[in-house]
Amino acid sequence: MSDILGLTFFVLLIIGASVGLKILSRPQKRTAAEFERNVAEGGSAIGAAVNALQEAFDPAAARAYEVQTQLKEGRYGKKKREGKADGEDLSEERND
Repeated sequence: MSDILGLTFFVLLIIGASVGLKILSRPQKRTAAEFERNVAEGGSAIGAAVNALQEAFDPAAARAYEVQTQLKEGRYGKKKREGKADGEDLSEERND
C-alpha cells in the first residue's frame, strides 16, 4: 500500500513540474515599447551577482572595466581637482 502512495506522489510531482515549466516557458505578450523600456532598465540581481563574482576572481578584469568606463566618460588619466570649483582657486576668498 505504501508503495502505491509513494509512486502516486512521484507521478504527481513529475506532472506538476512539467506543467509548471510549460506555463513558465510561454513567451510574454508585450509591445515593442515595453520591451525597450525593460531593456533600458538594466540588468537583474543575478547579473550583478555574476559581476561581483567575476571581480572577486579576476581583479584585472574589474580594473579593465573601470578603465573602459572612464575612457567612455572622458576622464581617464585626469586628476581630480578636489577643493576647486570649475578650476578656480577659492583659497583667496577664505582669508577672513
